[in-house]
Amino acid sequence: MPETPVAHQRVLDAAARKGVTLEIVTFPESTHTAAEAAAAVSAELGQIVKSLVFVAPEADGTLTPYLVLTSGANRVDLQRLAAVVGDAGVRRASAREADELTGFSIGGIPPLGHGRPIRVVMDPDLGRYPIVWAAAGTANAVFAVPPATLRSLTNATVAPIAEDLADESLQEAPAGNPAGA
Repeated sequence: MPETPVAHQRVLDAAARKGVTLEIVTFPESTHTAAEAAAAVSAELGQIVKSLVFVAPEADGTLTPYLVLTSGANRVDLQRLAAVVGDAGVRRASAREADELTGFSIGGIPPLGHGRPIRVVMDPDLGRYPIVWAAAGTANAVFAVPPATLRSLTNATVAPIAEDLADESLQEAPAGNPAGA
């Protein structure tokens, strides 16, 4: 049996600490974008969890990280997110910042298993599905989970943070991971 990659093990261990067993599915092709992940698991785009890292600069030069779990069909409305986290200075993290703050690279950032505590905000649209798919720590691995379990695993605050887009064709943003956009 092949050895579990360290990134996957971090996700599995974080879930196990909360009494949840996850099954990670690895693909030969990339699941880096929400569209790729949806195709790989034969799911709707909305069932893909994009794990997006945002940051707010502090007076001392440090960054407060926020992890946003949003439906693969949605884009994050920065003003709504700022209102939810109570910080008008919130912005999208750079790839370097996301990696440093989570311990995972864009393209595979999972909703759990990070090297430090991160406040998590979850898109209520994910609750429309019985099962959603999230990145498992690498750009070609995902796991399925009920949205309520995902919320519990991540201690997420559920809040409307998605843009209101009249044109549904605009809702597919480039994704940094099934978990990215």
